[in-house]
Amino acid sequence: MNFKVLIADDDHGMRLVLKKALSKVEGFEIIGEAEDGNAALCFSESLKPDVIFMDVEMPLLNGVECAKKILDINPKTIIIFATAHEEYMPAAFELYAFDYLVKPFKLDRIYQTLERIKSLAAYLNQPTAKQVGEPNKVLDKLIVKTKESINFINMDEIILIQRENRSTAIYTADEKYITSDSLSDLEERLDKSIFFRSHKSYIINLHMIHKIYPYGRWTYVVKLKNTDQDALLTYERYEEMQKLFNR
Repeated sequence: MNFKVLIADDDHGMRLVLKKALSKVEGFEIIGEAEDGNAALCFSESLKPDVIFMDVEMPLLNGVECAKKILDINPKTIIIFATAHEEYMPAAFELYAFDYLVKPFKLDRIYQTLERIKSLAAYLNQPTAKQVGEPNKVLDKLIVKTKESINFINMDEIILIQRENRSTAIYTADEKYITSDSLSDLEERLDKSIFFRSHKSYIINLHMIHKIYPYGRWTYVVKLKNTDQDALLTYERYEEMQKLFNR
């Protein structure tokens, strides 16, 4: 697959360095450049990049705040901070950025990051296991209102729930329901023995977990059964999930 890349940096010279590095690695296509945070946010919404190289100190909107807004819209965007300021690393940690490059850095450091992204894609493109047998029939249902109707969804059929374009999407093997209900509201109504808040933007069905892969320094990707959709899992929540399975 080709990754669509947005470069957000007010330094023209640094944008040239990043473009040079990206041009030497197959699988990456630069779709836009932004000189300030507001432009980066607009391009992110319109162009939907897979990867963003983001400076921190930019005009109008700094990179950390810009990344927060972008990840609220699309949590799976791969954010790579490239900055001369190490002091922003804790904020990047809180955002679960894929990587943090401190200027000045060597081109080999960028190549290393790009190869990690490609390796991750190879993992995620592996086929997902299908669940064997008929699901258990239970009476527990989640009542969800969408624009079209009020839906009664069997909880054991829900694979994952995620924030998606400022709405919430509920995925089963056969359906996708879009609702204005927040994740926190849905979490309160779900069976806590089955569903787990893996990330601020995801709730997953523990019975549907197939595989887990590293995704950057502080995050994992969760492959789930019966769907092509993946979820994110933070390092802290991974430790909590391990405790659940080790009881």
